[in-house]
Amino acid sequence: MARYKHTDKSQGLFLTVNLQDQLLPDTFEWTIDYLINKIDISSFEQNYNNDEKGAAAYSPRVLLKIILYCYSRGIITSRKIEKACKDNIIVKALAEDCEPDHDTIASFISKNSEAVKDLFAQILLQCSKLKLITGEMFAIDGCKLPSNASKGWSGTLADLKKKRDKLEKYISRLLLHHQELDNNENVKKKLDKYRKTMGDDNERRERSIEELEQKLKKLNEFLEIAKPKIGISGLEIQTNITDNESAIIKGPHGYIQGYNGITIADSGNQVIVCAEAIGSGAENAAFPKMLENLEDNMKTITGKKKPLRKALIQGDTNYFTEDNLQAAARLEVEVLIPDPQFRQRDPYFADKKDEKVKKKHIKTYGFEYFTYNEETDTFTCPAGKTLYFKCDAVLRNNSGRQYRANSSDCSVCPLIDNCIKKRGGRKPARALYVV
Repeated sequence: MARYKHTDKSQGLFLTVNLQDQLLPDTFEWTIDYLINKIDISSFEQNYNNDEKGAAAYSPRVLLKIILYCYSRGIITSRKIEKACKDNIIVKALAEDCEPDHDTIASFISKNSEAVKDLFAQILLQCSKLKLITGEMFAIDGCKLPSNASKGWSGTLADLKKKRDKLEKYISRLLLHHQELDNNENVKKKLDKYRKTMGDDNERRERSIEELEQKLKKLNEFLEIAKPKIGISGLEIQTNITDNESAIIKGPHGYIQGYNGITIADSGNQVIVCAEAIGSGAENAAFPKMLENLEDNMKTITGKKKPLRKALIQGDTNYFTEDNLQAAARLEVEVLIPDPQFRQRDPYFADKKDEKVKKKHIKTYGFEYFTYNEETDTFTCPAGKTLYFKCDAVLRNNSGRQYRANSSDCSVCPLIDNCIKKRGGRKPARALYVV
């Protein structure tokens, strides 16, 4: 019998790890490390005043590398980023063996929202020096980003006031019911017996009432300072008490509470040169602002007064509005945006539509289109092919006979798509059942 080397995965090991060797050239983490080391971070250093006293702080370069890499891997909460600094060897290498806690990470993110814009511009400059941005053609599109807020706490101010009134009535009923249970001696005896077996139901009710009162307090505080949120149409739209800047947006899998993330990418190497997150369901209204931001970014990169004069910007039909076209004309920018009726004028799509209409109206050949021959005990299909008796069969609890054509006849039959289908209607049955 063969002998194998002994293995033990529970054995602890001491490994020598060089953190620099973990950042392999041409990988994403190596690129982050390279770019952050090249840029000027003075805009981040303005929040530090521990030159003469106070504890030493983590370098903004280190924190930026950690956060950008973790965000790219879907690690977006400060506590998970803290854990990655301790467990993930790539993050440890980017952090240069530092382990900032979640408070430090969250504070750094919240205090440097404006400095991130300067960081984005500097990264674009580095990409331009590497000739990764051509500036000849751009494409604009958006995606749906969920926010950390519940759709249940969305509505107009009138809707939220109604929800508050209902919540107050519900809490009042719970409190009244709770008092009645406490005052009823017979119920007390039953509750005591229930608590011995199932636990203290009284504590659960009190905890539930306390949670509802906290929600009511949060709702009242919001309504005291809230103002109507006006949409593009000039009418009031729904607001959210947790994240008032977000909106209810229709995504690919239903409605979500979140943002429209809109980006403009350069055609050369798909480098994103402009990005914005808007709390609105209609992303086309952000097109003029996106053009202005794109022009500002390209001015910084190229140094030209009108960097978009010879450029082309592409977008889908969602961005086809008169306001958007006028905004592009004011900036002397050429845009290629199809109108919603372009398919009706295109012969290619017209032919496809005719094919669908014809296919939709073609009838399915059922049993009545098959001719039976008593002498030979065979059937003839609409294509003129013969179906021979195969065997006795049971279909839907009914006994019958199965007639089947040759597979070679069916495989080349021009009417196969309209022949009798199998159960479920997806594929041709290639057989006829007679009860």
